[in-house]
Amino acid sequence: MNTFKVVEKFVSINGEGRRAGELAVFIRFMGCNLRCSYCDSLYAVSSEASYEVMTEAEIYDYILSTGILNVTLTGGEPLISPGMDDLIVLLAASGKINVEIETNGSIDISPVIERLSSISEEVAERVSFTVDYKCPGSGVEDKMCLTCFEKIRSVDTVKFVVSDKNDLEKMLRIISEYDLAEKGKVYVSPVFGKIDPKDIVSFMEEKKLNKVRLQLQLHKYIWDPDRRGV
Repeated sequence: MNTFKVVEKFVSINGEGRRAGELAVFIRFMGCNLRCSYCDSLYAVSSEASYEVMTEAEIYDYILSTGILNVTLTGGEPLISPGMDDLIVLLAASGKINVEIETNGSIDISPVIERLSSISEEVAERVSFTVDYKCPGSGVEDKMCLTCFEKIRSVDTVKFVVSDKNDLEKMLRIISEYDLAEKGKVYVSPVFGKIDPKDIVSFMEEKKLNKVRLQLQLHKYIWDPDRRGV
């Protein structure tokens, strides 16, 4: 049976994405293959991070014990954890849980989608990916797996976290090149404290960005921006 390094697990509202404002169980896994300039979960990516080892069955039982039906698998980068596809299948095939996977855009999501689809389309549609496109301000744009953006489905989301006008212009090009607004949901969020959300709205108006949604990270406004476990 697979085991996973879990940095934290908790129930809170989803602060961003298509289920923003809804309760969710968060499972945060240790480790990441990127180091974004604005990372807000560095405590989970260090090799010295505190964690507990949990089997997929223990994670599943914990989720059921909360009584919450939405689950967000996050990090770090959850898809680098060995056996993550087995955990995703277990959660989705249960028929009881809506699974969201927050991934940084550097790992091909196709193998997981194909495995889920081989079980049934119903199971596949219980899993949604929230895929980041790391704009130039992240410092890691060259690490993007562009196949991810070709494979976006109607249940999936692409998220752009922007620092400045240059990031906004790159977002516009990627949305157009991969027809993202027609495939799934598209959100744009400011790097907290780096760009005024009003400037993002002005850009959206100027470029006539239909089907693109501005989103602020709710948890950073409800609680202290640096608070963990929310």
